Amino acid sequence: MPEPELIDVPATTTAVIAGVVPMSELRSFFDGSFGAIASAVGGQGVAITGPALALYHGPPTDTVDLEVGFPTDGPVEPDGEVRAGALPAGRVARLVHEGGYDQLGDSWGRLGAWIGEQGLTPGPLLWEVYVTEPTPDTDPATLRTELNWSVA
Repeated sequence: MPEPELIDVPATTTAVIAGVVPMSELRSFFDGSFGAIASAVGGQGVAITGPALALYHGPPTDTVDLEVGFPTDGPVEPDGEVRAGALPAGRVARLVHEGGYDQLGDSWGRLGAWIGEQGLTPGPLLWEVYVTEPTPDTDPATLRTELNWSVA
């Protein structure tokens, strides 16, 4: 099992769709957003530079305040629900989750505990980078998701 680490990350320009979504509708929000973002970005001549991501404005509860999208090589112009966004520069605690999305909560809990053990204060922003692109044929055990939690 990978160990958490503390790293400094640069700011990253993104193209996103934002929403406050009930947990029960999270999957459909993700599924509907990624295609719209890819279409808007491609139509503007902006390049996607990495895997899909989700930026959370605080830990999820019954609802999730988030942005889903992709890193890009420049800002996009607003197009429907698609808008320019950014991942912040700064210090983050990072853990690579190995396995299915249904186990992400356990890994986030492990990362949060590690932050406390290091004497750090968790920040308000958390994000996931979906290193392994899921497909209908993907074995969930092979999925890799990078968890990042801002720290003070």
